[in-house]
Amino acid sequence: MQDIIGKEIKAISTAIIDDYDQGRHIDKLDVFNQPDTKVIYELIHELTRVAFPGYVKDNTYRIYDIRQNMAMVIEDIAFRLNKQIAIAMRYGMKLDEETLAATREESQRITLEFLRRIPQIREFLATDVEALFDGDPAAESADEIIFAYPGLYAVAIFRFAHELYKLNVPVIPRIMTELAHSKTGIDINPGATIGKYFMIDHGTGIVIGETTQIGEHVKLYQGVTLGALSTSGGRKLFNKKRHPTIEDYVTIYSGASILGGDTVIGRGSLIGGNVFLTHSVPPETRVSVKNQELRYKHGSEEI
Repeated sequence: MQDIIGKEIKAISTAIIDDYDQGRHIDKLDVFNQPDTKVIYELIHELTRVAFPGYVKDNTYRIYDIRQNMAMVIEDIAFRLNKQIAIAMRYGMKLDEETLAATREESQRITLEFLRRIPQIREFLATDVEALFDGDPAAESADEIIFAYPGLYAVAIFRFAHELYKLNVPVIPRIMTELAHSKTGIDINPGATIGKYFMIDHGTGIVIGETTQIGEHVKLYQGVTLGALSTSGGRKLFNKKRHPTIEDYVTIYSGASILGGDTVIGRGSLIGGNVFLTHSVPPETRVSVKNQELRYKHGSEEI
C-alpha cells in the first residue's frame, strides 16, 4: 500500500501556511495577543460561583470556610480578567512601551470597577430568581431555578457581560453572551439594557438586540425576537437605536417579533404568540393574532 498522504502532506501544509501571509482579518498568527476564549469560559464559571455561592462547586479549592474560598475565587478572577481585558484593549493597536503601560493601567482600573459592581449585579439576579419563582408554577423552589433554569443562566452571564460592555471592554462581553447563547439558545446582546425582575420562561430561540431597552417585571417566552427592522445599512447603523423599548410589566408570548428602534411597548401590555409588530402600542394594550380558521379531515371527510 502506497503512503499517499506522506508524499503530499508537507507541500499541502506549506501552501496552507503561506496562505496566512495575505494580511486578511482571518490571518492572525499572534495567539498570545488575542483574548483566550478558554480562560473567559473559566471566568464565567467563577463569576457564577460568586453570584450564587454554594450552588456552583469547584474541586480546585478544598477549603471548609466558604467565605475564604470565595475570597480566593475573587482574587483569581481579578488576576485573570485583568490580563484578558489588557489583551482585548490592545487588540489592533501598534504596540510600544507607552501603549503597553497605558493598557495595563486602564485594564486594572476597569477590573476593579467591575468587581465593585458585583454586589449590584447580585441584587438584580436575586430579583430575577424571584420573578421566575413567582411566575412559573412548575418551579418547586428557588434552588431548582438556580441549579437548572437556562433562562437564569443566560441572564446571569448577560448581567456580568453588560457591566463590562458599559466599561467599554472590547470583544470579551460578546464572547461571554455567545457562550450562553450556544448553551441555552438564548441570544442576549451585552449592550441591551434590562431592568430588575426579568423572567425568561423556557427561553430557546429568544433574541434580544444590542439597543433593546427592557424595563422591570418583564416576562418573555420562547422564540421571542426583539430585533431591528433592517440591517441593510450596515456600519451606518452602528450606535443607532435599532431595537425596541419594552416598558415595565409587559408579557410577550412565544414566537412574537417586535422590531425597530422607534417601537415602544407600553407599560402593562400583553403581546400574544406569533404577533409581528413594527410600531408602538400604548400602555395596557393587548395585541393578538386573530384565530386562524382550522380545517379537520378524517379520511376523505371534513369534520
